[in-house]
Amino acid sequence: MAHASPDANIYFVPHSSKWPIVGSVSLFVTMVGVASWLNDWAWGQWMFYAGIVMLCATLFMWFGDVIRESISGHYNKQVDVSFRMGMVWFIFSEVMFFGAFFGALFYARQFALPWLGGEGDGVMTNSLLWEGFSAAWPSSGPGQVGGHFQTIPAWGLPLINTLILLTSGVTITIAHHALKAGHRKQLLVFLGLTVVLGCTFLFYQAEEYIHAYKELNLTLGSGIYGSTFFMLTGFHGAHVTLGTIMLAIIWLRCARGHFTKDEHFGFEAVAWYWHFVDVVWLGLFLFVYVL
Repeated sequence: MAHASPDANIYFVPHSSKWPIVGSVSLFVTMVGVASWLNDWAWGQWMFYAGIVMLCATLFMWFGDVIRESISGHYNKQVDVSFRMGMVWFIFSEVMFFGAFFGALFYARQFALPWLGGEGDGVMTNSLLWEGFSAAWPSSGPGQVGGHFQTIPAWGLPLINTLILLTSGVTITIAHHALKAGHRKQLLVFLGLTVVLGCTFLFYQAEEYIHAYKELNLTLGSGIYGSTFFMLTGFHGAHVTLGTIMLAIIWLRCARGHFTKDEHFGFEAVAWYWHFVDVVWLGLFLFVYVL
């Protein structure tokens, strides 16, 4: 596809874009809906759904404008650098997001649990509040919050999902090399395989959750272990879902010839995000399932 040559000295800024204000209104409607729903107002749930629909429509049309600007040749090297910096900072914010949850897991295991068990500074806490509490991980906390539960073995579905994500990291890398080499068919095949692997991961994670809730009594309310387990794996699953949707959209764009060998940052940004998701899962597999 032919691209116009943008002026290297002009940083493209779209004029009179309505999407920032429309997006703000959509977020406002969504949050008011959430607050109203939590306070049992009858219209809160429907307002929340309306806000989600508005937000999705806004993102769809806003990104559509960005794609049209890109393939029309409006973006120069300066714009490309700003996009790359924006994606780097976005992934950094995601690293900090998951770092907070891994930090909570570390604190619970290395500090809170020993204190409650009477070690170190927790001698008084143990003798006065939780005498006889066994500080063994995984724990549902003093008083067995949520009742007794069983953990999910690391070498079953979690191992399968680990292999699936590692394989998806390979397939998207092959797709990237195919794009840079101009091998269109190979690009579409391996990018499509990455989408399929992402969907397969989500399917097995849903199976794992159903098994945990129905047969292991492992729920979000199963004390500190249940809450950290589902918060970490659940948010990771949400990121895999988002990444799979982005990969599917990029596949469609590749099929329509939106990218060239030299200009394909949209593909690279999604690939970066997907590799980040892979790395986070490796940390989850090690610290949540294995250790």
